[in-house]
Amino acid sequence: MEGYKLFLAFLASALLLGFLSVVFALLWVLHYREGLGWNGGSAEFNWHPVLMITGFVFIQGIAIIVYRLPWTWKCSKFLMKLIHAGLHTIALTLAIISLVAVFDFHNAQNIPNMYSLHSWIGLTAVILYALQLVLGFVVFLLPFTPTSLRTALMPIHTYSGLLIFGTVIATALMGITEKLIFSLNIIPYRDSPKEAIFVNVLGVLIVAYGAVIMWMATRPHWKRPLEHVFQTHQRIGEGFSEEDCHNPDLEISSDGAARKRNPKSDETGQRSTM
Repeated sequence: MEGYKLFLAFLASALLLGFLSVVFALLWVLHYREGLGWNGGSAEFNWHPVLMITGFVFIQGIAIIVYRLPWTWKCSKFLMKLIHAGLHTIALTLAIISLVAVFDFHNAQNIPNMYSLHSWIGLTAVILYALQLVLGFVVFLLPFTPTSLRTALMPIHTYSGLLIFGTVIATALMGITEKLIFSLNIIPYRDSPKEAIFVNVLGVLIVAYGAVIMWMATRPHWKRPLEHVFQTHQRIGEGFSEEDCHNPDLEISSDGAARKRNPKSDETGQRSTM
């Protein structure tokens, strides 16, 4: 891999920033807010930011870059597809639970639902994310999907995945800011109380995490090489060129060869970044 040490530095930064974001979210609701619970009160609402940041931000980011971890390149593409889809499924599950928490809280407190821009964009992001996951499963995991269809849909799949991730980052920032404005009564948000500063730092961590993930996901020289190219270079001890990593003609040839070797396994199609 070209720039291996730099990749490791970005990966370590992403893990640290993502972990700190989750920790800050937990400290926020446990120290400054009412804690966590499931009783229709504020403690139930607090599951919303915690689960969204944990699943929809942190885990989704890891799912996006999991293909680029060089020590996974020896694993079969089908296995990596399952890991990729599994992480996204966990992220979606946590997001849905967080939505249940916030709707349940609103209904218990007679607060209107879906009135803010945060709620509009947030729910749209969850719906699009679910559609992305379902379509990704059908197109890239099921063995009967034509390779030509996978090749045609891969750019759309990649772009929409990054677009949804960026939208989630923006929605999270709107959400934590909205919560501060509504909740800070004694010392208003504009006077910068300790809680506001703490949550602003959380927002900076989320943005920094998203920026690192997007940078890693868009570097062509950090892309997982085609499986047959990796095996060939591994045998002869050569490095990879950028063309080796994303040549669609080579990918299609590799797909056909993989199907002939083992028609029951799904080693076809390009990798996805849901």
